[in-house]
Amino acid sequence: MRRAIVRGTGHYLPERIVENSWFEDKLETTDEWIRSRTGIERRHFAAEGQGTSDLGIRAAQAALANAGLEADDIDAVIVATSTPDYTFPSVATMIQAGLGMKRGFAFDVQAVCAGFIYALANADAMIRSGQAGRVLVIGAETFTRIMDWTDRGTCVLFGDGAGALVLEAAEVAGESSDRGILATDLNSDGQYRDLLYVDGGVASTGTAGFLRMQGNLVFRHAVEKLADTAHRALDKAGIPEEQVDWLVPHQANLRIIEATAKRMHLPMEKVVLTVADHGNTSAASIPLALSVANSQGRFQPGQVLVAEAIGGGLAWGAVVLRW
Repeated sequence: MRRAIVRGTGHYLPERIVENSWFEDKLETTDEWIRSRTGIERRHFAAEGQGTSDLGIRAAQAALANAGLEADDIDAVIVATSTPDYTFPSVATMIQAGLGMKRGFAFDVQAVCAGFIYALANADAMIRSGQAGRVLVIGAETFTRIMDWTDRGTCVLFGDGAGALVLEAAEVAGESSDRGILATDLNSDGQYRDLLYVDGGVASTGTAGFLRMQGNLVFRHAVEKLADTAHRALDKAGIPEEQVDWLVPHQANLRIIEATAKRMHLPMEKVVLTVADHGNTSAASIPLALSVANSQGRFQPGQVLVAEAIGGGLAWGAVVLRW
């Protein structure tokens, strides 16, 4: 059978680094307050005029270089984002053009912070079915463009960035010992949409709007749903919990990550953490974490990784893959 294996990773972060102290003379908050509740110490802000597609292009170029491939070696580009440059065209087609890619197809996926998991599941299905041989999967966000800078409960949490993976088809035995994506698990429940949303849009206000969140309720759902989806994905893959080498979670809040790892009986030494340096970059957070950890040589061939995320919708899911 065909599986989607990881051929390369890459990421890009805007040059501007914003420490927690930047907020202290703008809001009723402190560095200690932000760190103790979120684990965030700093984040990156996109420059004026720098769009989501610009970040995605840089991350994609890094992933292609890491894979030893050119743009025209790619069959499809899938971008997970909730902060597109324009209503249309898609960010994916803009990145396709920016890479000089003259073939294939490109489209966006919108599942907020769970977007990269959804994008990976789509790419995996296309590779398994034979519709694509190589897929560039990107998470890119400029969430600072939808922040209410008077709301200390949200604006201190988010940053901008992009991460990318090159997935490639490989013929394998069809066993749990295979390399590549072994299983995916996707979920959503629209009755919880008011817990995390943006109060604007084309058909409602005609504006981009601002992010709104009921943090305590989102926290409660996140801890429960993230561990559950990870376990379902592991069951589908035929991998017992004790064989997990790395948890690569959505980097939203350190306390959520710690609680999820505890439910999965994983020590924090097996958890990839970037939240302190990047904040919550929504759909970009998992590919950013994967790329950073890979660049540090932390993943070894044959190791089992579990990536999981939850975002507005509510939408959540997990992917199990063998490096």
